Amino acid sequence: MKHFTVTFNPDAITVKIHGGATLLEAAGQAGIILNTACGGQGLCGKCSVIIENEGEVLACKYIIESDLTVTILNKSRFFEQKILSSGIETQIHVHPTVCKKFVKPLPADFDELPGILAAGCPSEKYTLEDGIRGKNARFDTETHEKGATFVCHLTPDSDNGEKYRYLVVDVEAGDTTTELFGLAIDIGTTTVVVKLIDMATGKVIATEADENPQRRFGDDVISRITFAETDENLKKLQSVIINCLNTLTKKLCGSAGINPGSIYEVAAVGNTTMHHLFLGLPVKQLGQAPYHPFSVESFDRTAAEMGFAINPIANIHTVENIAGFVGADTVAMGLAIDIGNAEKMTLAVDIGTNGELILGTKDKLYSASCAAGPALEGARISQGNRAVNGAIEAVVINEHDIDLDVIGGGTPHCICGSGLIDAVAVMLELGIIDTTGRILFKSNLDGKVSEKILSRLLEKNNQPAFCLAFDKKGKPAVILTQKDVREFQLAKAAIRTGIKLLQKKAGVDDNGLSQILLAGAFGNYIRRESAVRTGLLPSIPIEKIKFVGNAASSGARMILLSRNMQAQASELARKIEYIEIAHLPEFTVVYADSMMF
Repeated sequence: MKHFTVTFNPDAITVKIHGGATLLEAAGQAGIILNTACGGQGLCGKCSVIIENEGEVLACKYIIESDLTVTILNKSRFFEQKILSSGIETQIHVHPTVCKKFVKPLPADFDELPGILAAGCPSEKYTLEDGIRGKNARFDTETHEKGATFVCHLTPDSDNGEKYRYLVVDVEAGDTTTELFGLAIDIGTTTVVVKLIDMATGKVIATEADENPQRRFGDDVISRITFAETDENLKKLQSVIINCLNTLTKKLCGSAGINPGSIYEVAAVGNTTMHHLFLGLPVKQLGQAPYHPFSVESFDRTAAEMGFAINPIANIHTVENIAGFVGADTVAMGLAIDIGNAEKMTLAVDIGTNGELILGTKDKLYSASCAAGPALEGARISQGNRAVNGAIEAVVINEHDIDLDVIGGGTPHCICGSGLIDAVAVMLELGIIDTTGRILFKSNLDGKVSEKILSRLLEKNNQPAFCLAFDKKGKPAVILTQKDVREFQLAKAAIRTGIKLLQKKAGVDDNGLSQILLAGAFGNYIRRESAVRTGLLPSIPIEKIKFVGNAASSGARMILLSRNMQAQASELARKIEYIEIAHLPEFTVVYADSMMF
């Protein structure tokens, strides 16, 4: 099967994908999420793109048969449509908790300043923080004439819960109102994503991501909790994540030509363990029954307190957690998909090292955490890796053989999570893996599969294995072993068990699910058919399974930009009922059943 190159503009992202794939699949591999309200059935017309020399087409229906250059329309992008336009835009009026107000000329009488700052905002009350008067008094005559910019933080008025106060926390000479930025941060167990946001327009200026450096102290949250039991190690884990964020922020500011001192606000989300480690809160209790967090509350700290290399007075806001293993990232995800107002039964799944679930409608919402481990992100797989160049990211059946999509093209040397799910699904379809997860020996499959497939069956450590790719000399390059399949089974069983037990709690079977929303950076790359075939997700019509991108990051951005979204996040965190699935009496039985294919 031929592979073709597809270039997406204006993102300037190029992928290689097998012929016969749709543009929607190619966009997903490029990390570009299109609006597919109909589930990719070609009914809603919202995933339209422009193909050079061909014109506008629907990405979900267009079959790739040649190299293409594609322009993504803003109206077709999922986040612009779904998060900010479809049902949420009216609520996300950009009104952050920080703003700048330029005053020219400065009043001779400083007592007049509160009234000037309050002009145009009659519903707000303004006060001046101690120390600003003295700073203002030091302005020279020229500065008084040219004016100054006052940086204000919005805080609830303790005397009147329905009103807020703007505290003037800094003063800058001249008009610097265009220099006001924020960061939306998603701290994952495996990866960290930071977005630089224009606080006036809400526009994402740039995005940077990297591996969470805490991984060298443990792949999963449990190992990091164990490591962080001493104060010294807790500080070490906090230090490395702060250093990582500072590095990413420096890159963002450098590429955008922005002074880090112009960043005045940060919204950070993560699972409860990542949240605690970021703030330097104790985590030992998270590793011991009943797994209570140190706190589920939101926190506000200054950048100076946190050692964050931005404006020292910048406010670092961490979102509320739900429970010990369902954190602020789940709250942010729920906010982004507006699950608090869901009319139909919705299952939201954030698949990662620590998988999080939300199930329900606006009337009742349940959540759970699944210790999937890092297998679905390439770890603990013999030739597993992250989504790097040379990684197999998709596996499909090609007549009498299989075909692969490889990141960056060329000969593969490893396999990432999406490729792993595909590989297991294909092996199941071909009868190479039985319902227990056992890979059959070559002798058991003679005459039942094609000669090309048969040639891929081999043995490693006296166990059957399957060769996904050969090198140029015809030697095995990437092999899936029996142990790899078992690791996958453990991960998928953890997630599926959580789903089944939440379904039982909500009293709904698979047929009662109106939609499944796949969130998380990794979730975007999963082939829905493979996720259903392997039992990772419930067996429902494929069109009911939709991708929502890195919804936690989107939620963090919404919270950063709107005090109303902050309030909604707090309300949602209190509304969702956490279910500790591992304590349910039927957990062991359901988990064992979920191991099967």
